[in-house]
Amino acid sequence: MNLYHLRYFATIARLEHYARASEELMVTQPSLSSAISSLEDELGVKLFEKSGRNIKLTKCGAEFLKNVEEALDILDSSAKKLKMTSLGESTIELAFVRTLGTDFAPRIVKAFLRNNPGKHIHFRLFTGSSLTADILEGLKNKTYDIAFCSKLDGEPLIDFTPIASEELVLIVPSNHPLASKTSINLKETLPYPQIIFQRKSGLRQIIDGLFAKIDAYPDVAYEVEDDQVAAGFVAHDFGIAIVPSMSILKHLDVKVIPIDFPQWERNFYVAMLKNTYVPPAVEAFKQFVIASARGIQ
Repeated sequence: MNLYHLRYFATIARLEHYARASEELMVTQPSLSSAISSLEDELGVKLFEKSGRNIKLTKCGAEFLKNVEEALDILDSSAKKLKMTSLGESTIELAFVRTLGTDFAPRIVKAFLRNNPGKHIHFRLFTGSSLTADILEGLKNKTYDIAFCSKLDGEPLIDFTPIASEELVLIVPSNHPLASKTSINLKETLPYPQIIFQRKSGLRQIIDGLFAKIDAYPDVAYEVEDDQVAAGFVAHDFGIAIVPSMSILKHLDVKVIPIDFPQWERNFYVAMLKNTYVPPAVEAFKQFVIASARGIQ
C-alpha cells in the first residue's frame, strides 16, 4: 500500500469511472486497475463492483474511503504547514523566566513581528516555571523551540548566547537593622536569616558564587522558586534576600540596597538545543534577538 494508490482509490471512488479518473490523474487506465487490484489483494476485500458502465464502491470500499479521505486530509494539511515553515512561517514555542516577561520578552517579540510583516508567524509563550532547569528540560524534550533564561553549568546539549543582564540587589524589610544602609558588603548580611532560590534556579548558582567569594554562607530560612515570591516574603519579614533589581520592588514594603561587594550582574541568555534541526522562523528569531542585544538592529 502506498500513498499514490490511496489517492487513486479516492479519485476513482469520487468519479465512479476509470476513464475519467485516468484523465484527471493523468495515469493510464491499466495502471489504475493494477493499483486497485494491488490494494484489494493487500486488504483481502473487493473495493469496487460494476454498476452498468460505471463502478461503485462496495460496502467495504465505502468504509475504507472514509478513513482514506481523513488520512489524506491530515497528510495534505501537514504538508501545507511544512511548506509554510520552509518559507519562514510557523509557530515559535518560546519559554522565558518571569523576570523577562514584563519588558524584554514582549518588546523583542513585538519588534521581530514588526520586522516580518506579511509572514504568518505565531508565538506560543510559556512562563509556567521560573526555574531555568525546568525550561532547559523543556528544550531538551523539544517542548520549546527557544528560551530566554539563565545559564546553568553542566548542560552540554544547550547552546547559550548572552542577550541581557540585570543588577542584583539586597532587599530587607523596611524596619530591618540593615535598612539604614546605602550599600552593603555581603559579609554584613551573614548574621541574618535569608531567603534563597532553589537549586534548579539559575539565580542559585550566581548567589552561591557571590557567597563563595567571601568564603561564607548564610543561614537559609526558606528556599523559593520565584524572585517575586522571595520579594513578597521579605516584605512580610520572613528574612532578607538577594534578588534582581525589578520594578515590583517599588511597590513592596522593602528597602533596596545596592551590593558593593562582591559586585555581580545576572546575565540572561537565549538558549537552544544543539545539533538539531531548527525551522527557518526560529533561526531568524534567534538571530534577531542576538543582533538586537548587540545593538546591530
